[in-house]
Amino acid sequence: MPLFLQGFTIGLAYVAPIGLQNLFVINTALTQKKSRVYLTALIVTFFDVTLALACFFGIGAIMSAFEWLQMIVLGAGSLIVMWIGIGLLRAKDSMDTSTKVDIPILKVISSACVVTWFNPQAIIDGTMLLGAFRTTLPKEHVAEFILGVNLSSFVWFFGISTILALFSAKFNDKVLRIINIICGAIIVFYGAKLFINFVQMVV
Repeated sequence: MPLFLQGFTIGLAYVAPIGLQNLFVINTALTQKKSRVYLTALIVTFFDVTLALACFFGIGAIMSAFEWLQMIVLGAGSLIVMWIGIGLLRAKDSMDTSTKVDIPILKVISSACVVTWFNPQAIIDGTMLLGAFRTTLPKEHVAEFILGVNLSSFVWFFGISTILALFSAKFNDKVLRIINIICGAIIVFYGAKLFINFVQMVV
């Protein structure tokens, strides 16, 4: 699989599972005018992309310099990533229409920043998934991979906003369940791939 496409699919699996950011975008798309919906999607995308870059180039670059750290992160990260995927496969999410979205734009910006950059789980997930993959990539293909990851954020948030604006009446708990199943399966697959890389380093 081309590394750009691999990065894109990993990025989708990372960003699509229903969480605070996605619920905010979903509820905005269901209740606000289109200009506000797309502005919110752009803000959330910006913070997602910056976190992905930090996880990928920050911890990923450090791990590339120390083989022992690569082994630790690959081993632990692969298990954590697979556990995240299994959790998504087992999750039973439901629509939460109580989230307040009719707020000033500065509040939208600050909320998106806090949910992303002050969320330990988001940082850990990004570090383990993207940082671990950074150690497996040849230097000449790093840009190709992370470009695919970042593009997935734009496609996901703007795509889900557009779809919901057009078909809001049909978006329900069942759709959320399908999204989580697909994303969970992809994450488990890539977690297993990371574990194989770990085993290859050990032997």
